[in-house]
Amino acid sequence: MGRQRLRAAMRRRGLHALQPKAFTPRTTDSTHGLRCAPNRLLDQPKPTQANRVWVSDITYLPLANGDWAYLCAFQDMASKRVVGWQVGATIPEALVISALQRAFWAQSPTPGMLVHSDRGGQYCGNVYRQLLHDHQAVRSQSRRGDCYDNAQAESLWSRLKTEVLEVRERPVFANLADAQRSVADYFD
Repeated sequence: MGRQRLRAAMRRRGLHALQPKAFTPRTTDSTHGLRCAPNRLLDQPKPTQANRVWVSDITYLPLANGDWAYLCAFQDMASKRVVGWQVGATIPEALVISALQRAFWAQSPTPGMLVHSDRGGQYCGNVYRQLLHDHQAVRSQSRRGDCYDNAQAESLWSRLKTEVLEVRERPVFANLADAQRSVADYFD
């Protein structure tokens, strides 16, 4: 029986097919009510020296049991090197703080360095803002609803997922520890 014939037969009986919708977790919630920073990258030429601009974002990583792990990374815009990252089971501000602390331990920031992200609540919290202030870094955030403002960070996720997940038998990580280990190997 063809698709059209089946559809017509179901319609005559008052039936309809149930279509499960694929679930993709949201990593950015910009309706948090916290104050966002302006997009300071718009006024800047593309950096040619390291430690002038870092970009950051959070992505989800699929686990074999159907859960998600979350990855936050900070990438130097000029060298494209990931300077700090963290994988966790949830996406609180602490995930971003851990990744940023790793970045500051790995690279001494230039005073006035821009740290750019999307408008997620994790990048607007008091602890995050204080950590940037303590290291003389300047916060910058994308404009509302414009994913192209943080395109370099989004591109990192595309490359990571293609190069790490697509070579596996199943495009998932076995568990949180496997995700952490795989991401560490990839960034190293």
